[in-house]
Amino acid sequence: MFTKNDEKLLRNLAKQVKEISLLPEQQQKREKWKLHNSLKSDFPMVFVHPDGSWRELLPLESLCCETEYAKQIEYELKRRLIRHQYLPDDVPIEARLQVKKVIHNTMWGVEPQREPSSEASGAWHFKPIINEPSDWKILKEPVISYDHQETEKRYNATQEILGDILPVELAGVTNFSFHLMHWYCDYRGLENMLVDLIMEPEMVHDVMRFFTEGVKSMLHQYEKLNLISLNNDETFHYTGGVGYTDELPAPGFNPEKVRLCDVWGAAEAQEFSSVSPEMHENFVLSYEREILEFFGLNGYGCCDDLSKKLDGVLKIKNIRRIAVCPWADISNFTPRLQKNYIMTWKPQPAYIAFDKMDEESIRNELSTGLAKARGGIIELILRDTHTCRNQPERFTRWIQIARECIEKEMDMR
Repeated sequence: MFTKNDEKLLRNLAKQVKEISLLPEQQQKREKWKLHNSLKSDFPMVFVHPDGSWRELLPLESLCCETEYAKQIEYELKRRLIRHQYLPDDVPIEARLQVKKVIHNTMWGVEPQREPSSEASGAWHFKPIINEPSDWKILKEPVISYDHQETEKRYNATQEILGDILPVELAGVTNFSFHLMHWYCDYRGLENMLVDLIMEPEMVHDVMRFFTEGVKSMLHQYEKLNLISLNNDETFHYTGGVGYTDELPAPGFNPEKVRLCDVWGAAEAQEFSSVSPEMHENFVLSYEREILEFFGLNGYGCCDDLSKKLDGVLKIKNIRRIAVCPWADISNFTPRLQKNYIMTWKPQPAYIAFDKMDEESIRNELSTGLAKARGGIIELILRDTHTCRNQPERFTRWIQIARECIEKEMDMR
């Protein structure tokens, strides 16, 4: 599983990560997130998620390990080193190395089809494969299986070469985000979905019920196979931010068998950005609430303006994070959410991608947004940064500007 060269390289990277993880700032960041996620601090948090820019920060062809599994570990360790060097935000660098359990999920049994872009990083187009209501019958409920033998093989090998440097832990499923309407569009297409809301409403409801029951079955299988792991740590929470909190796991926790009520969950329906609050509630949010009720804490939303849909969103059980996309007005969220929920604000990422980084627009946007968030709890999540023009220092500068704006804002409160 590891060559001698792999072992030498990984041990060197692990030692660097270990050294960084011991810096006092890491524990300080953990404590800040715990207070923030538990609504006990109104100090804005900063998290940069490079998304597509990782292609520039850490190209796959730059990896040096020889075996595929070794490359996966190399990639993870180098990401932490790059984060420490260029992304001095509020995300701590952890020492532990997770070996993911080898889990197979059939999902809906049929692969969606897409038409790729002619450009290297261009947008793909949905290629519908469902043309008649009866065609939905080709989909099947998810079936979960666990490859214990391969998991043990990976864990033992990783423990043998790195266990004396970094804590090596087994981890099951930690990402619980659900995308019912995205799945619908995967098979039916975005334009067709919008037409279906008017012309085939019963079909939409039938499919949403199928997906909802399928997800419930999938979660039940995860629990039965004991494949759920805690995510109250540096795990990225889909809506935004990371999971550190003392509120999870829930009372009655048994470390030998993690429950859904012990972890964060999330859902979104950004395909409904132009759909009315009533239709959002009727066709998707009512189903999403059924799924999210199992989780200890929840987030909701992505890249759609939820300001007119808060009535339904706030009915989600244990809702804690609510997305505020770049084109939403924070002023419409703060009075309603106050200090009872976290506003996961995603400032405009395009300013980083211009030929010349637009620092003036970044500063104006952040200063204005923070002022509008007075009286609430907000986190600044820079996402969807699909290029930094091969200049990782642009992220460093964005974080510096964010901290300057936060400091100025806090002085005014």
